[in-house]
Amino acid sequence: MTMTDDEARDGSSKEQLRPARMRIQTTVLMSHGDESHPTELVDISATGVLLRRPLGWNGESGQSWVLDMIFGHDLHIHLEAQVARVSARHIGFAYTHIPEDKQVPLWNLLGGYADILELWQDE
Repeated sequence: MTMTDDEARDGSSKEQLRPARMRIQTTVLMSHGDESHPTELVDISATGVLLRRPLGWNGESGQSWVLDMIFGHDLHIHLEAQVARVSARHIGFAYTHIPEDKQVPLWNLLGGYADILELWQDE
């Protein structure tokens, strides 16, 4: 199926453009008030992350959470994100605040993924 640039921009097609998502495995601690859950990162992009939904998680779209992600032995990214999508198995977050000292390390982690758009289908 081919779509025009106008369809991608205005959402008239079920296929849309989004920042490319990089698959990488790491542990994430998600916190909201006095509630916290360890979980796993599914993928990461320049605008957000997709996490496995932890057992017992009862959050909802629109909530703000603090995410602590550790990559390797020397990269710890602590940021704020808002729940954008929820499914039975996953939670999608959109970044709302990336501390200034974590922006360059995040872009370095993403490498070329930070500048690429990909097609995706809203199912």
